[in-house]
Parts: sequence; C-alpha cells; structure tokens
Amino acid sequence: MAGSPESLSGQDVGSFAYLTIKDRIPQILTKVIDTLHRHKSEFFEKHGEEGTEAEKKAISLLSKLRNELQTDKAIFPLVAQFVDTDIWNRYLEYQQSLIAEDNGQPRWFYSPWLFVECYMYRRIHEALIQSPPISDFDVFKESKEQNFFESRESIVTLCTYLQEVTRTLGELDEDQLKNEFFKFLQVSLWGNKCDLSLSGGESSAPKRSVLDSLEDLKPFILVNDMEQLWSLLSNHKKTREKASVRVDIVLDNSGFELITDLVLADFLLSSKLATEIHFYGKTIPWFVSDTTLHDFHWLVAQVKHSAHQWTAQCGAAWESHVKTGSWVYQDHLFWTLPHEYCAMAQVAPDLYADLQKADLILFKGDLNYRKLTGDRKWAFTTPFHQALKGFHPAPLCSVRTLKAEVQVGLQPGQGEALTASDPGWLTTGTYGIFQFDRSP
Repeated sequence: MAGSPESLSGQDVGSFAYLTIKDRIPQILTKVIDTLHRHKSEFFEKHGEEGTEAEKKAISLLSKLRNELQTDKAIFPLVAQFVDTDIWNRYLEYQQSLIAEDNGQPRWFYSPWLFVECYMYRRIHEALIQSPPISDFDVFKESKEQNFFESRESIVTLCTYLQEVTRTLGELDEDQLKNEFFKFLQVSLWGNKCDLSLSGGESSAPKRSVLDSLEDLKPFILVNDMEQLWSLLSNHKKTREKASVRVDIVLDNSGFELITDLVLADFLLSSKLATEIHFYGKTIPWFVSDTTLHDFHWLVAQVKHSAHQWTAQCGAAWESHVKTGSWVYQDHLFWTLPHEYCAMAQVAPDLYADLQKADLILFKGDLNYRKLTGDRKWAFTTPFHQALKGFHPAPLCSVRTLKAEVQVGLQPGQGEALTASDPGWLTTGTYGIFQFDRSP
C-alpha cells in the first residue's frame, strides 16, 4: 500500500522471517505429521479402514506441503471448499498482482512472511478437510493440553491470589486497586511468553510463578501505557455514565496464557472496572497454540474440576460468567485470514462493527501485533497510531512479548540501544509492551 514500508519476508537471509520459513515451520509440519502417525490406531478404532486411509492421505498432503515450502515452490490456491476458501484465493490473486516477474507466482521465501505463515497453517487445515472422517482432528490439541498440565503449580498460585484479592476488594483504596489492576495486566503480558509456535511445539510452561517475577520483569516493558488503561476504565467506573463497560480481549495462546487472560478478566468484573468481557478466539487450530472454542471450554472445565479449592472456585465462577453472559466467547473466520487489520472494515464489516461496541480492546500477542502493524519494516520510532493505518474500532492496546522483528512507537535511540546490548531483543520474548491507542 502507498506510504507503507515493505513487508517482512523470507528473502532477507538471516532474518527471523527467513529462519522461521527455513527451519521453524518445517519443524512444526514434521511434528504435525508425527502426531497424525501416532494416532493411527485411534483413527482405525474409531473409523476402521476409512480412518487409516484418511491418516495416510493427510500425511501425504502435509509431506507435499513441506516439500513445496522447503524447495520454495509457487504458492497454490486452496482447493477444498470451506467457508473461507474463496476469500483466501482472492487474497492469493491480490499477492500475484503485486509481483511483476516470475510469472506472477508468489513463492514461500519471496512473499510477505505474514501471508505465507498464515497460509501454512491454513494448508494444514486444508489437508485435514480433504481427509474425512478425521477432518475435525486438532493436530495441536496434545501440546496445548500438555502446556496446561505442566503449568498447574503456577495456575494454583494465580487462582489463589485472585481469590485473596477478590475477597478484599471492598477494603482497597483507589491506589491499591490500581496496583492490583497493574499486577493482573502484567501477569497477562508475561503469560504471552508461553507460545508453542515459537518453540516449535516444545514445552513452554512457566518455570517460576509469574507473580514472583513481576518486579524483576518491569525493566523489560519497553512501552508501558498501563496508566492510560487505568485512566480509561477507572473514569468509566467513577462517572458511571455508562450502564455497561465492555472490554474485548482478542486471545492468543491457550494453556497458561489463557489462564492469565481469564484471571485478568475475572478481576475486571469483580472490581467493576468492566461489566462484560468479550473473548475472541480462532475458528480452526492455528499457530500451534492459539485458542479455539474447544480449548476455552476445556480449560474452564479443567480449572473447575481442580483438586485445589481456590482453583476450583475460579473455574466455577468462570463457568457462571459464561452462563450469565458477562463473559462471551466469539470466533470469526477473519482471525484466521492473512489480512492486516486495516482491511477488517472492508473484509469483515460485521466483526469491525462488533468491536466498535467495546470500550477497550486488548490484543494479545505477537500475531495480533503483526496484523495491527501490517508486519512491515517500520522504523522503531513510527507512531503506533500511524502503523495502524486507520484501524480504530475502539480504544485499543497491544499486550505482547516481542517475538517478531516489528516494533513501533519507541523513543529515539531506544531500538538502537537495545540492538547494541541484546541483538536478539526483537524475537526472544524477553521484552514486552502495553501499547495503547485511544484516538480514532
């Protein structure tokens, strides 16, 4: 688009995009193939010979995909009919129109990284759609559940703390309430470190309690707009001009990160900083650990049936929030399309209109940040508002640990100083941001 820098892509040898396409994505595909193979007997037990044939077909299609990627072949249109197939293929045509040479065929290393990475996950889904009766098998389910179980100690600590704070809310003065709000925000931020697509599906459970680490981690928050979030929500609460205050959370990873988001959401309701929370997840398995409807309900049920009293109480409360409608889970096919968010109003006007009803939208994680900013080579000092390119359904904030080579809104010299002291600062998940944009 005019006036925007070029997209990050795998043609920059040595870049994080290049290494992702060269190493990380094939590793994820290999793991998916292995997962299907390990479930061979289960497919046979459920579906007989048809299940065995479906597993073979899915593995064959995924092996072909891995070969296309590793040999930098042209990117092909999707063939299996699904609700989003036509939108994807139109987007592919749009990418073709941007390429003057090479017969206008987008290729893995020469197309925008955001596009090819989303396309790869969509092709995994395509392989399963083409392999009934195992079409609804979630190839990432095991690793998401493993992350949850490996985080149980941290989950108990968080739920216990939430229950303690909730019981004393009436005794807190404004400064104390603000302090707790900041704590739960930071817990949600650092929960974003648990990204299985970054680790290739390997365990990413927290090694120590996030609550114990908050003070140590504060210097690693590069953009900290928590005060503006407090100001926005506490003003709504004070003035009571609005009967309802809606906070939307566009979710990232399931497992431990989702726990940190639900703990924050519970605190927002209990403290009356919000009266309703809308969660947005993915319609299909995505980027290894992204939250689907099944993941959301599975996790709430696991917490509810915990042997630990305070954890179980949290789960029961969360289930009740869903039943009463103060928590609403929604998905939309737009979240698993390759478009940057400035295209949402045109591509998914219904979703954009829904987001406009929010008083605040929290966008969790890296993929959301890449789509907010278009995954482009912006200068570090580019204002966040400018990088959003007109996307502004409501006041919004990115809550993200950095795992991709895109970051805007930094102070002059800040990015260069970080590069000098820590060359991998953009991609390791060590640093985080609360980056807010209020103005329409």
